[in-house]
Amino acid sequence: MIEIVFEETKKRAAAYDGERCVGLCAYAEDGAVWTAYHTEVDPVYGGQGIAARLVDELVRAARERGAKIVPTCSYVLRQFEEKREHSSVRS
Repeated sequence: MIEIVFEETKKRAAAYDGERCVGLCAYAEDGAVWTAYHTEVDPVYGGQGIAARLVDELVRAARERGAKIVPTCSYVLRQFEEKREHSSVRS
């Protein structure tokens, strides 16, 4: 089972299959503004919705911390356009 975790010190949401990191959604932080600039998932794990779960986790963490997200990664931008519930954290 794939576990999605928020790793604040590494500035990312990450997907793990056991001990192996198989995906991430990385951001740069400027105070309360996070720029989500890169999302990737190991191709072996493609088609499982992992990338969407990574974005969801990043959004959850931003809400919890009162941060806003600037989606510069094309995948994150697409998720923000598709999921209206993400609009509350969009900068």
